[in-house]
Amino acid sequence: MKLRIKPAAVLASATAMLLALSACGGASAPGTPDSGASGGDGIIVYNAQHENLTSAWVAAFTKETGIKVTLRNGDDLEMSNQLSEEGKNSPADVFLTENSPAMVRIAGAGLLAPVETATLGQVPARYRPSTGDWTGIAARSTVLAYNKTKLTPAQLPKSLMDLAEPEWKGRIGASTGGADFQAIISAILELKGEDATKAWLEAAKTNVKAYKDDTPVLAAVNSGEVDAGVLYHYYSFVDQAQTGENSQNVDLHYFRNQDPGAFVSVSGGAVLASSKKQAQAQQFLKFITGKTGQQVLQTGDSYEYTVGSEVPANAKLVPLDQLQAPAIDPAKLNSTKVTDLMTQAGLL
Repeated sequence: MKLRIKPAAVLASATAMLLALSACGGASAPGTPDSGASGGDGIIVYNAQHENLTSAWVAAFTKETGIKVTLRNGDDLEMSNQLSEEGKNSPADVFLTENSPAMVRIAGAGLLAPVETATLGQVPARYRPSTGDWTGIAARSTVLAYNKTKLTPAQLPKSLMDLAEPEWKGRIGASTGGADFQAIISAILELKGEDATKAWLEAAKTNVKAYKDDTPVLAAVNSGEVDAGVLYHYYSFVDQAQTGENSQNVDLHYFRNQDPGAFVSVSGGAVLASSKKQAQAQQFLKFITGKTGQQVLQTGDSYEYTVGSEVPANAKLVPLDQLQAPAIDPAKLNSTKVTDLMTQAGLL
């Protein structure tokens, strides 16, 4: 889901640079839709990542290279649908996602160009697909956010799969229609198989209270409307960095032990095979996975994990190597099968 994050220092500097660009020549500012389809002398990025993060990446990239970038923002489903419809006629040069399944869908349609070897080398193998046609650019961990006034650590489930038990009926919140939750279900499908996933989803129909987005899930946990919620780690960190109004009663439970609930979702970056500006598009992807691009992520306010160029994540986060996440090839996360199973279970 598209989390709106309040501007931080990195964005303030980005804004100043954009104003300077505008004053110097009337060029399209990064993040501003372009009326043309060609992107002029720059590139077009279809962006499903957090807008603030990508805008900061774009500002730093343009400052370093002089290459202009036009952002067209949407969510994973919206952007992947648009690319599927446009096919080889898409004006996009680069595609960025929040979760892997949307990228897997576009890769499966044969719309991506191979990522340059040097760029792939900046990202550890576990945070990119085995296919090499896209790469990880950031990551987020699955957690169980729980109301610490209603639950003690001893009462928490040992596995995400335990939330299918009758004792959790009506006590769990999730944004079942969102790309984040569906990516988590994709991990369950890959790790546990179709039968176990179907059974879990059927139980979730009774046990899980659905919310439109993940921020309302966090707020519902905080208020005690539900005891706990399945979502990604950064919602709580972002809220704590702002007002804390939706997380003051919330703690995060990390399942660890290679459990499906310890799934780390990889945000993807790719170059479109149809792009007429392959060199610039590949350069952008190399930049955001490189040291400077990952430092923008590290010091920004999205609180996602860095995955490239050995840049450590924000110090407030539990280190990735302590999460004991299951090893999953991001290329195998199947969004189409997941939506079919969720529809059969009555969750969509």
